[in-house]
Amino acid sequence: MPFHAFEVSLDLVRSLRRPLESIRRRNPELHRQIRAAASSVSLNLAEGRRRRGKDRTHLWRVAAGSAEEVRAALRVAVAWGELSEAAIRPSLALADRLLAMLWPLTR
Repeated sequence: MPFHAFEVSLDLVRSLRRPLESIRRRNPELHRQIRAAASSVSLNLAEGRRRRGKDRTHLWRVAAGSAEEVRAALRVAVAWGELSEAAIRPSLALADRLLAMLWPLTR
């Protein structure tokens, strides 16, 4: 059975490919941080799926925190002039969708 939140997290990673290329040239440290946070979302969702009880909820909360970190880092990149608002719009929409999916899982 597909885990839809995990699939959306992979869509988020795919949506970051082009924006991250621009960031990598201008700000390698921020590039690494966004890449790590986006990977953390997917990896924690997958691990949490196989856990039970508080472990599961904790990992899904970590995934939600990492998704929020991705959102913030993209907005920071825009604030620094490294990306345009239009360039991050698809990724922000996916992060928002994912956070909405995680909200009931983390409560």
